[in-house]
Amino acid sequence: MPERRRIPSLPDRLTGRLPDRLTALRTPADPGFWRSPVRGARFTAVLGLVLLAGLTLVFVTGLLSYAAYNPDLDPVNDKTPGKGWLGFYLFAWPTGPHWLYRLTQGLHVTVGIVLVPVLLAKLWSVIPRLFALPPARSVGHALERISLLLLVGGALFQFITGLLNIQLDYLFPGSFYTLHFYGAWVFLAGFVAHVALKLPQAVRVLRSGIPRGEPGPRAAPGTPTEADTTTEADPLAAPDPLPATLSRRGALAMVGAGSLLLLITSAGRSFDGPLRRLALLTPRGGTEQGTGPNAFQVNKTAAAVRITPADTGERWRLTVRGPAGELRFSRAELLAMEQHSAALPIACVEGWSTSDQLWRGVRLSDLAALAGYPDSPPDVFVESLQRSGSFRKAALRDNQVRDGRSLLALEVNGAPLSPDHGYPARIIVPAAPGVLNTKWVETLTFGEL
Repeated sequence: MPERRRIPSLPDRLTGRLPDRLTALRTPADPGFWRSPVRGARFTAVLGLVLLAGLTLVFVTGLLSYAAYNPDLDPVNDKTPGKGWLGFYLFAWPTGPHWLYRLTQGLHVTVGIVLVPVLLAKLWSVIPRLFALPPARSVGHALERISLLLLVGGALFQFITGLLNIQLDYLFPGSFYTLHFYGAWVFLAGFVAHVALKLPQAVRVLRSGIPRGEPGPRAAPGTPTEADTTTEADPLAAPDPLPATLSRRGALAMVGAGSLLLLITSAGRSFDGPLRRLALLTPRGGTEQGTGPNAFQVNKTAAAVRITPADTGERWRLTVRGPAGELRFSRAELLAMEQHSAALPIACVEGWSTSDQLWRGVRLSDLAALAGYPDSPPDVFVESLQRSGSFRKAALRDNQVRDGRSLLALEVNGAPLSPDHGYPARIIVPAAPGVLNTKWVETLTFGEL
């Protein structure tokens, strides 16, 4: 006989309860729509505390990256329009330790990548609350929803644009630096407000311990139990959960395993040797750089920016400007000057870096003396042969010029620079972002910028 279709009874219609076969009509605004037994306040609180620590580190290292560009030195270093007081700048970026930017930017990018599974799990754990109606029950609740909008929107924007930048996929409109700068402040506004509203609650939830392995048993309908009371008191737990197939501990383990996998397949781009070959998810890892003194990672190649042998051949001259006038030097004349060596890495904003390479060339302070500053070297404005693209011009602060390790490098690891590493001459400065270590240098202008 065909199955008889059950018609909702009058009590069902009066109370709003629907028979099981009609539950498909529920909308995301109905708490019963979300039935995962994994969701719960303590599960969400653990993820939230991990994000609190991780995102704080990412934001602080992001500010340090901004400072490393010496943004108040010259507009070429920071082209963010209308930044106002958001572009505050507290100190001149130091030159020591020489691996400082390699550490801070490596942490910024690596921790950001590792947090992706945690962020996605956290959004999944609270997604029922995003559909809750009414949108605002009180002023406090409205502030919480607004902070959540800024937090979720800002976090997704920052993570997506950051990951695209790491992959060198500039699919977003406008400059990455401008978008990431303003996106960071929108995210911070939501982050601070949300932490202020939710941190006390998260601490209270976690006082009883970490998330339990399995949700409590479900009693027969209409039979109140201690487990039911606990579930009903949990604002994130499903009121009618499905049978558990994964414990909350197991879910956390899966999130941790995803983060560990991303760490293994991305962190190696900050190291040379076998570890770099494991960095399969980044364009600066997983590839062989050849052999020889110049066999280490580069960002822009000479061919990519249309630097030709005619640009860097015998006709090339370095122009040095200052109170002493305009001086011009061939590469042979530069090699005839007193040469100095410095072991320094290259570290880029995308998070990749090299180990220390042995550079050799003329100190910037010696060139400043030739330009007319024998005692106190000033700032310097550097211009490249590169005719298009970002950071073909850059400014260095006086403390960077004074450092004895700051060179106009002519050689690396005992050999002349290769075209891709900046032949005939490039800047190398300790602790500076890679884009400020200008390649294919054409002009140095010492003095007030």
